[in-house]
Amino acid sequence: MVTAATRDPLLETVDRIEPVLRQHAADAESRRRLSVEAVRAMREAGLYGMWTPRAYGGLEVDPMRGNRVFEEVARIDSATGWNLALSVSGALFPAFLDERAAPEIYGDGSAVLAVAFFPPGEAVPEQEGFRLKSHTPFGSGSHHCDWFFGLAQVAEPGAMQGPGRDAAPWLVAVPSRDIEIVENWSTLGMRGTGSHDVVIRNAFVPRHRAAPMRTPEQRERLPKGFEGPLYRCTVWPATAALSSVALGIARAALDELLALAARKTPSYTSSPLRERPMAQHQTARAEAKLGAARAYLHEALREIWECALEGSFVTMPHKKKLQLAATHAQEAAAEAVDLVHATVGTSGIREGQRFERHFRDAHVVTQHAYISSSRYESVGRLLFGLESDWGFLAY
Repeated sequence: MVTAATRDPLLETVDRIEPVLRQHAADAESRRRLSVEAVRAMREAGLYGMWTPRAYGGLEVDPMRGNRVFEEVARIDSATGWNLALSVSGALFPAFLDERAAPEIYGDGSAVLAVAFFPPGEAVPEQEGFRLKSHTPFGSGSHHCDWFFGLAQVAEPGAMQGPGRDAAPWLVAVPSRDIEIVENWSTLGMRGTGSHDVVIRNAFVPRHRAAPMRTPEQRERLPKGFEGPLYRCTVWPATAALSSVALGIARAALDELLALAARKTPSYTSSPLRERPMAQHQTARAEAKLGAARAYLHEALREIWECALEGSFVTMPHKKKLQLAATHAQEAAAEAVDLVHATVGTSGIREGQRFERHFRDAHVVTQHAYISSSRYESVGRLLFGLESDWGFLAY
């Protein structure tokens, strides 16, 4: 049982800013970007610093706590939860860079970050750095970011040729002044995330803000400030974060169904919705799906955390389990929303209620590459002893 005395202070912080996030959700949906007010509220509350190292002004909380916050914010507003999850996840990536990058990027610990990786840009080596050009879709939250992280194909330092098609990807970090946003985020759902294309035309990236994406085996030590166990989890808390947003959307849909069922009597019938056996059946199934998916996801997160606490980088068995749990969670969340949609009747198609938005948003989340159903195949190949097609399993 969670009481007022035991509730996580971070969740209490979310409770305090909930009115602001709700107030500006509709505006974000129509303008296809988060409101300045929502971003300011989360920044002032310190939420953007959850996975920033303590050494650089952050909270450095464990992956389970961070994912609980993402889920709770997404319950309030899907787009706000998504952009928070992406920005906080971005704070994990300076661990791949030279330690000189961290003080620049994190600032006072409340920096807003944006991350978009595909397709990689092109970086040409020059004295003391690289010249970067890229055009990347799905730049969630880029309107409000302080820094943008992307990938680039880059020749090895000292090589004569330019970027090669088969070169290993490098992580690059550029300040927001170097990005251009192409306003083209016209989608079925998750409209308020502002996930427009991001263009970098000719930015100089100093050498300390660019580095090859090294596997755990290649990283003999982590940079100064990243000695804590969180950074031995590498990119995997970020994968879970996307599915936690999906769980938050489903939680909101279920909560609103329970409230609706107490007052609605479906047309041409005399029984209130909550007294109808089919509504009871569908709602209970949705609750079970959501609870089971959440338990599996957090079990997988706890296992990678325990591995990190022991001083090890996340292992392949942990990666496989978390990938499966994250993919299953988004799938279960969408299925739960489908059950809600089938239960609420015409309330699910009216724009005056949030059910139609939950339906749209949940199904857009299912298409994200990191947690899409294609990742079942990626892990399934490993289960059969075959090489996987999913490159992020190396990290």
